[in-house]
Amino acid sequence: MILIKKYPNRRLYDTSQSQYVNLETIKQLVMEHKDFKVIDSKSEDDLTKSILLQIISEQEASDQQAILTQTVLKQLIRFYGSDMQVFMRQYLEQSIATFLDRQEVFQGAMQEFMETASPVNVFNQMMEKNMDVWKNFGMPGVTPTQPKASKQPPEDDAGGKTE
Repeated sequence: MILIKKYPNRRLYDTSQSQYVNLETIKQLVMEHKDFKVIDSKSEDDLTKSILLQIISEQEASDQQAILTQTVLKQLIRFYGSDMQVFMRQYLEQSIATFLDRQEVFQGAMQEFMETASPVNVFNQMMEKNMDVWKNFGMPGVTPTQPKASKQPPEDDAGGKTE
């Protein structure tokens, strides 16, 4: 486990690398699934949660990158101090863990949706359907769509093959 000490001057020191780090470095540790702990250099209190919340707060500052909308944050605040607080914590942990487990499936489904629901694909599908309607309508100069020929010879009524 990587131990990071937070000093009174707000600097973070990675004891495993013997160097000062910033929040971006800690975010990278999270992204790389590395196990770490942030402690206060004097009291040795665990500050990991506080640092993680600070990273989330910075990420949430941009509305384009925000995951937690104002509505979601207000709803979460309402759970603090209620009988459902423990249930909500467990529910959120399990929901996110399940989502991460199924992330590949979700990404595949979203990719398929984006491919089929793109304006270009929708327009192409509409054009193909319109062309089929006009072809089947019998417009001069447009040949109707012909069914593909069967590779098997037709059978007569007795079940034998015709010549």
